[in-house]
Amino acid sequence: MATRVLHKGEIFEHVFLNEPVVDLQIIQEAGSCVKIHLVNFSSAQNNITIQQQGKDCKTEIYALAFLHDDESVTTETHVTHAIGGGTSNQLIKFVLDDNAHGRFIGDLKIVKDAQKTEAHQTNRNLLLSETAEMRTQPQLEIYADDVKATHGASTGQLDETALFYMQQRGIDKQKARQLLVGAFMKDVLETIGDEALRTQLLNTIDGVVK
Repeated sequence: MATRVLHKGEIFEHVFLNEPVVDLQIIQEAGSCVKIHLVNFSSAQNNITIQQQGKDCKTEIYALAFLHDDESVTTETHVTHAIGGGTSNQLIKFVLDDNAHGRFIGDLKIVKDAQKTEAHQTNRNLLLSETAEMRTQPQLEIYADDVKATHGASTGQLDETALFYMQQRGIDKQKARQLLVGAFMKDVLETIGDEALRTQLLNTIDGVVK
C-alpha cells in the first residue's frame, strides 16, 4: 500500500479512472485536504485508507462503478478521525447490469477525543438486472459525543413508474433508461474539478447504458 503524508495545509486531489487496482493510504496533518474520485467502468479493486491526525482536515471520497457482464468492483474505504475538528464526506454509487457484482466496505471511525467532527457516508446502488448482485457493509465506530455523523445505504432497481411516465411523454425506452441512469450517477461525476474530464465522463454515460 502506497502511503502519503499530507503536511499542514497541503491539498491532494486525484481522479482514478478505470484503474484495476487502487491501494492508497493517506495521513493528514492539520488543515490538509483530500479529494479522491474512483471511477470504474470495468473490474477493479479499490482500497482507500485515510487517517486525520491533525485538526481542521477535510476528506472527500467519491466513487462510481458502472458494470456489465461478469465484471466486479470492490471498493473499501477506511476513514479515521483521530483528532477533532475535521470533516469527511463519502458518496459511493454502483450501477450493476447483467451478472455484475459490486461490494462496498465502508469503515468510518471517530475516536473518543475527536470532538467537533462532522462525518457523512452514503452508499446508493442501482441494479439494472435481476442477476446483478450488490453487497454493502457500512461499519461505523463513533466514540465521541460532540459530533455530527450520518450514514445511509440503499439498493434498488430502476423506477418503473418514472420509466413508464417518460415513455408516455414520447421518450423511447432506451433514452428513458439513459436519462434515469445518468441522473443517478450525475451527482458523483459533477464533483470532479477537472471540467474537461467531468464533461467527458458525463457524455460517456449515454454510450454505456444498454
